[in-house]
Amino acid sequence: MHTYRMGDAAALLGVSADTVRRLVDGGKLTAERDGTGHRIIPGPALAAYARQVHRTKPNATGTSARNRLSGIVTDVILGDVSAQVEIQAGPFRVVATVSRESAEELALEPGVPAVAVIKSTNVVVDRP
Repeated sequence: MHTYRMGDAAALLGVSADTVRRLVDGGKLTAERDGTGHRIIPGPALAAYARQVHRTKPNATGTSARNRLSGIVTDVILGDVSAQVEIQAGPFRVVATVSRESAEELALEPGVPAVAVIKSTNVVVDRP
């Protein structure tokens, strides 16, 4: 079974290590002690907590796309027909190609908030 140190769990959840400690102390997240006495989070417990906290309600968005990353537009490169839009969503950089017309209608420019809505039939899963 894979386990996570407090800081690693915090990074995966997008919160501080102190928040993870409070979750453990409050009984909302299970932790164990390793051989040196440090608290570690079992992978299945962390996955269950993340699923519970971050799951969206069915059709909450009015669309079938469930992968939504909120962020800020960092770059827009307008071409004749298409536009390349870069969004920084937390630690994730998302680059999308949209029509120039869509980019202009949405008034996409660096600094504006945006949501990358992702629906794909081909997703590559990799392990670090």
